Amino acid sequence: MKIKVIENFDGSFTLDSQVQSILFDLLTGEKFLQQVADQANCQTILFTEILFQPVPYSPGTPKGMPAEFEQYHQSPEHLIINVPPNFMFAAKIFQPSRLCAIYQKVES
Repeated sequence: MKIKVIENFDGSFTLDSQVQSILFDLLTGEKFLQQVADQANCQTILFTEILFQPVPYSPGTPKGMPAEFEQYHQSPEHLIINVPPNFMFAAKIFQPSRLCAIYQKVES
């Protein structure tokens, strides 16, 4: 069985402002922020309002994310999470089927 390497994948997307507002409210909910902070072993996190669609592996995207977001993957001050499927459903986001959100760790 061969693995097919995808050379070009368009990971761009746009969210309606109302849909984005619902999703951002969910991603910044106090309980959710605390849960993510606890998992990251830090006191506080802030949502950067940066979302991206995961992309297939390719020589240009070895981390499964658009190249411009790899700086956050390598940063100890940032955290990348998969947006929970129930948040996607609540915001009525069906395309793209997956999103990732970037948070900043804040030490107090």
